[in-house]
Order: sequence, then structure tokens, then C-alpha cells
Amino acid sequence: MTSYEYKVVPAPTKGQKAKGVKASEDRFALGIQTLMNDYASDGWEYLRADTLPSTERAGLTGSTTEWRNLLVFRRAVSSSVNNAVHAEPNPVSAPVLAANPAPKPAPRAIREQPEPTPAEDVSENERLRSTLYPRQEPKLSDNSEA
Repeated sequence: MTSYEYKVVPAPTKGQKAKGVKASEDRFALGIQTLMNDYASDGWEYLRADTLPSTERAGLTGSTTEWRNLLVFRRAVSSSVNNAVHAEPNPVSAPVLAANPAPKPAPRAIREQPEPTPAEDVSENERLRSTLYPRQEPKLSDNSEA
């Protein structure tokens, strides 16, 4: 069975200028012809043209649907590449362990921190609170009535 690989490219939207080509339809046809001949020289066979929807952003939160014209090309995959793609993967053998593996180091002892006394805990809380919310002295107004 023959396998193919595919290439999809956007169709030209503008014509191609050339000497002796004046009409816009002729320029457009020349652009498509040039594109198709370039791919054909690399072994790609033209298969079809498709028009497919593409959802794109419009503004910050909106989206619109744009219709895109695409040209589809294909070429046969050589048998050596085909066999490599569909070949069974080589099983990986499990690593062989040594008869006497090296001993693992003993875990380090975890030094326990003493529980803070209530006085230390309060002073720490006050320090944090004063750092986050510094005290502000009330402003005296200049409009004092005597």
C-alpha cells in the first residue's frame, strides 16, 4: 500500500506581476501556477483546494470566523521511510543491577524547634504588624476654635 505525506499551504490572495500579463485574472492565475509548479518540482502532487473556517480574536474579548483558502499537496513516501515510520520500536532492556548495591546514606536527623512561648509569639506578631501597618500619628487640624 502506498503511503503519502501531505502539505497544506495558504492559497495566494494577490496576483503575480509578470511581463505581458495585464489582466488581474491572469495575474492571479499566474500566482497559483507558479506556486503549484514550485511544489511540483519538489515532488509534491496537487490534490485539492479547500476553504476552511478559522476562529480569530477580534478586540479584547471577541472572536470572528475567517474563511481561509488552502491548497493541499501530497507525495508518496519512499519505502525506506515508510518502513522506518511503521516499524516496531526496539524493546529497551531493563538495566542490570549490581549484586551488592552501594548502601544508601542514613537520613539526617531533623532538629526540632522548641515551641515559642506565648510572650515570644505575641512579640513576633506585634513586630510583623508594626512592619506591615506602621502607626500614624493623628494630624491636628489648624482650625482650632478657642
